[in-house]
Amino acid sequence: MSGLLWPGAHRAAGVLDDDGLVRAMVRIEAAWSAALVDVAIAPPTALVDDATLTALLSPEDVPALGRAAEVGGNPVIPLVALLRERLDRTGHHDAARWLHRGLTSQDVVDSALLLGARDAVTQVRCAIGRQVSALTGLVATHRDAPALARTLTQPAVPTTLGLRFAGWLGDVLDADDDLAALAWPAQLGGAAGTSAALVEIAGGVERAEAVRAQVAAALGLEEAAPWHTRRRAVTRIGDALVAACDAWGHVADDVLVSSRAEIGELAEGEGGGSSTMPGKANPVRAVLLRRTAIAAPPLAATLHAAAGDSLEERTAGGWHAEWETLALLARRTLVAAEHAAELLTGLQVHPARAAAHLAAAHGALAEQRAMAGLADRDPSPDYLGTARPQIDAALARAAARPDPRTPPRSTP
Repeated sequence: MSGLLWPGAHRAAGVLDDDGLVRAMVRIEAAWSAALVDVAIAPPTALVDDATLTALLSPEDVPALGRAAEVGGNPVIPLVALLRERLDRTGHHDAARWLHRGLTSQDVVDSALLLGARDAVTQVRCAIGRQVSALTGLVATHRDAPALARTLTQPAVPTTLGLRFAGWLGDVLDADDDLAALAWPAQLGGAAGTSAALVEIAGGVERAEAVRAQVAAALGLEEAAPWHTRRRAVTRIGDALVAACDAWGHVADDVLVSSRAEIGELAEGEGGGSSTMPGKANPVRAVLLRRTAIAAPPLAATLHAAAGDSLEERTAGGWHAEWETLALLARRTLVAAEHAAELLTGLQVHPARAAAHLAAAHGALAEQRAMAGLADRDPSPDYLGTARPQIDAALARAAARPDPRTPPRSTP
């Protein structure tokens, strides 16, 4: 992801990039090796840990693996060949012989991608925590600040800035719920999803299942049936990431409109400059968020197109299309999460301007007068309906959000 053409890309450094994916693939190979030894399938001399495998590789190997991946169509083939050669060279002959036995390339690629995507989602949810904190403060501070609601861009009825911010908060919390509900299944199915090679070397299904369970636990992934051509695990991740970008797009659009000089109800805490107009303060964070909200959905659409292209026991092309697409979507979402947190934390609110626009709006209370006449009663002091209960509900929901860094309590 180019830092020049995607400003902010540096914020996702190390997330689902080539170096990170190689580390994840090595971690999977090491966990598999350990499980084969622990279940007494491979001899103790076959054991090789993550640190040993990682030490066999140099930074120069990563781009070389990328070039070599073209031959077999995936990076696992050259990685395994390289690791076996260097294990042999360093005297780890049994480790070289047993490395990757019972696995297939798809097991390693899929599991590595999920490890990277899970790390990205964890970071996104931490940024969402800062967004929720900022939004909670905005809602509480401006809960009763009068403002003009606009529908289809035109003046409508009275509202409050607090309710508008509560709408943003609800969007962000909805997205967070989707991210929190994601499943992270290990992919450990062997050549065609039957784990036949593993069962063969294990001498039975029970010991083979013990290997799969141990590897999933070591990686912190969920033990699951092979899902080589059942791709909902991937499309769910894509959908949840896009939902977060959608939420921030809503915030960005409102900020872009409300920060116009002729409206002036909101402003970014630190606007960007211009290459030609001194003193210009552009709402850059909102612009970059809107950019991501526009670009993210087509990436999720590619994931769905790939899932719909599933074929027999391994997909030709559709599976390959997922890899960079998922990585790019995860990285861009993480960048946007940081931008949204900064925007909301530094957002400047000008309630006097909002009140002035409401006061100047002709016909803003016409609906109230009509409803009061229909009910044959005097108009109420304000015309805010359920605004305050909605705000209270949004604040209560935010207060109940669990810390994503705290694991859920297990039930007895």
